[in-house]
Amino acid sequence: MKPNDCSGRTLAFLGDAVWSLAVRNYLVEEGKNKGTQLQKLSISYVNAKAQAAFYEALHEEGFFTAEEEETYHRGRNGNAGTVPHNTDVGTYRMSTGFEAILGALYLEKKEERIREIWTKVRSLQGE
Repeated sequence: MKPNDCSGRTLAFLGDAVWSLAVRNYLVEEGKNKGTQLQKLSISYVNAKAQAAFYEALHEEGFFTAEEEETYHRGRNGNAGTVPHNTDVGTYRMSTGFEAILGALYLEKKEERIREIWTKVRSLQGE
């Protein structure tokens, strides 16, 4: 399957899982091993507000390629369906676009680029 064969929402669905797995791997590798601690730390990376902020910071730096930005717009502009109660539509759409980038990279087997995004986000977090 190729990213262009998928809707932006489908790419975001896949990207959500890719991002969650990257975060969980990192936390376990860092020696975090208490369930409540893992969940709390995970949420700081895997939520609409955080993901929108990550996208915005990376976008402002010109970090994303033109192709990744195009994928972002596909994901952001997709039919959102329902939006979580704890966030606004704009933030949710921005996070969906970020997830779409990750989903497309996964389908393209660009694991190194996913790691680059993860590393950059961690540096933004001061890690």
